[in-house]
Amino acid sequence: MQTTEAPIKSVASKAPITPITALTLPDHKQLPDSDGTFVKNFQEHPQSIVLTSSITPILEKLHPDGHYCIGQDSGIYWRLMEPPEKGAEAPDWFYVPNVPPMLDGEYRRSYVLWKEFVAPLIAIEFVSGNGNEERDKTPPSVTEKAGKFWVYEQAIRIPFYVIFDGFRDNLEAYHLLDGRYVKMQPNDRGHYAIAPMGVELGLILENGVSWLRWWDESGNLLLTGDERAVQAEAIADQQKAIADQAALAQQQAEAIADQQKAIADQAALAQQQAEQKAQRLAERLRALGYDPEDV
Repeated sequence: MQTTEAPIKSVASKAPITPITALTLPDHKQLPDSDGTFVKNFQEHPQSIVLTSSITPILEKLHPDGHYCIGQDSGIYWRLMEPPEKGAEAPDWFYVPNVPPMLDGEYRRSYVLWKEFVAPLIAIEFVSGNGNEERDKTPPSVTEKAGKFWVYEQAIRIPFYVIFDGFRDNLEAYHLLDGRYVKMQPNDRGHYAIAPMGVELGLILENGVSWLRWWDESGNLLLTGDERAVQAEAIADQQKAIADQAALAQQQAEAIADQQKAIADQAALAQQQAEQKAQRLAERLRALGYDPEDV
């Protein structure tokens, strides 16, 4: 997300800079957690939710101790400046491995590199204009901010940087190699492999709108929580239909068995009646002096 260089109205932005020592470096509670800018379009928020919701099961397997954090339009402070926002960038989405999501009993307000020393593994920017801001390689000066591309590549040194331009259905991915971003090439599925996470990134077109999505290494789409719920409900409905069909088949089999038993019982009864009739006839013949065997 684009950030503004105008300071927000806060104590932190007006306070004079004190000498930098290990004891006075500000943390996530002391630094501004917003630059006061608007989200550029209504797709950004749901797009971040889609990315987070669908990757969460993967990250939970990678980090069974829960030590990872995801930032959604959250600040990464990499340089101490005045105002503080000039020393920060706020990727639309980023993931940091092996760090707890909470500090001092509360969720992080921002990610402060001089307190953590662990860089995000991947940062994703959603293009809101022509894309120049996301590709800006301008180095910093004493008073001016550096370009996002330069910050992610040279300052924070994020291994994977992804630029998603939903307006133009375009996706770019960069991998940090020998200190420089190298543009990645998509695989046969048109996806970009993020090997340390065991996933791929690509685009899906839904109702004329491009969405950035995750796939596993086998090319299976990673579903969001809502999609998993719908899938689970569909599976449950299917299993119920199968169970209902099996129950109906069982009922039909039992009905056939009952019918066959009724036929057998009827045949047995007829046989019994025939035998009883033959026995009465034999007894009558004997009473008349005839041997039934001779008749």
